[in-house]
Amino acid sequence: MLQSEEAARRLDVKVSTLYAYVSRGLLTSYPEPGGRRSLFALADIEQLARRRRSTSRVEAGMATVTTGVTQLRPDGPHYRGRPATELATHMTFEEAASLLWEAEGDGEWRSPELGECPLVLTSDRMRWALVMCGAGDPQRADLRHSAVQGAARRVIAALTDIVTPVAPAPAPVAAPAPVAAPAPGLPAPPGRALPSIAVRLAARLAGGSAGHNMSEWAAALNAALILMADHELATSTVAVRVAASTRADLYDALLAGLATLAGPLHGAASQGAYELLVQAERFGASRALNDVLGRHESLPGFGHKVYKEGDPRFDRLWELAQPLLSPDRCALVLEILERAAADGVPFPNCDLALAALSWGTGMPADAGRTIFTIARIAGWTAHYQEELRERPLRFRARAVYSV
Repeated sequence: MLQSEEAARRLDVKVSTLYAYVSRGLLTSYPEPGGRRSLFALADIEQLARRRRSTSRVEAGMATVTTGVTQLRPDGPHYRGRPATELATHMTFEEAASLLWEAEGDGEWRSPELGECPLVLTSDRMRWALVMCGAGDPQRADLRHSAVQGAARRVIAALTDIVTPVAPAPAPVAAPAPVAAPAPGLPAPPGRALPSIAVRLAARLAGGSAGHNMSEWAAALNAALILMADHELATSTVAVRVAASTRADLYDALLAGLATLAGPLHGAASQGAYELLVQAERFGASRALNDVLGRHESLPGFGHKVYKEGDPRFDRLWELAQPLLSPDRCALVLEILERAAADGVPFPNCDLALAALSWGTGMPADAGRTIFTIARIAGWTAHYQEELRERPLRFRARAVYSV
């Protein structure tokens, strides 16, 4: 059963229009048990959607994706019914991933031995690490959920540990447990738990952050990982599900996601916001905003197709990032927000929050993309598992031939 907001979204109509369909007898609503909301049968909604599309010249053969992983609501994404903005400060990233995967128990988040990486750029190193993880897994075709989840843990750990450390990296203080991160390239001491993914990533991205409270810094990174972990059917997630529908193994499906994520309008979107902050610090907020808007139709880090009244992920991550910024840099971000609002620019989104965290704490310009990529592996894995329960090869679009 679907709630009214979700039913309206599937039909691409307003909620008021949805209830107009009920009053006209086109749909039947059902009372929510123990609640005041109305529910709608998925089959009824899909049937009406097909009827509404029947006037189209060609009806697409793309499958309708029913998912229980993430629902987008005005207060942000909800993972398995729980708001990500709350999970960001109450869970570790590993726990959030297990929630998305509906994992029974936990496993080690340890990178396999991959050898020496010959590449320099972090994005290339991460793709290399993913390929090597798959190449070294003799059970890569095992599609049981326990095997898929174990592979995902190793991939996330590998992509974290392959990030080139920004020297000098201070020894981190673990967010949930005070365990020092292993030196780059060395395994964890035997018999001791590995540091969390957020702490390991903090140790590699810290750079100019040695003066910060590392517990707060790792907590902000942990929140960023959780908030970026999934966002329903984003473009890269669809790519992963299409690969899963062919019964590709997890590694190949994740490669499809990485390829789609590589576009500057998706995974690298925070880098444009980072450059905006760099220019604002160099030339002032007014000139930076004017220069960027003069070259582009939109401002990097502002506006969102789903959150018209503001991205709740921005609010939560910016709240955690502010104490880590110097007073001057914090004031500059606030000035940009004020000037953008005065100029009628849409509300800030999570890309600006990632950029502010990265730029404000001395991380490299591509740090937001690195965080986003590692985080999204968790969501992709959840969708991969879910797609395995659907009929294979169900994605087939139709073309309109034109000469």
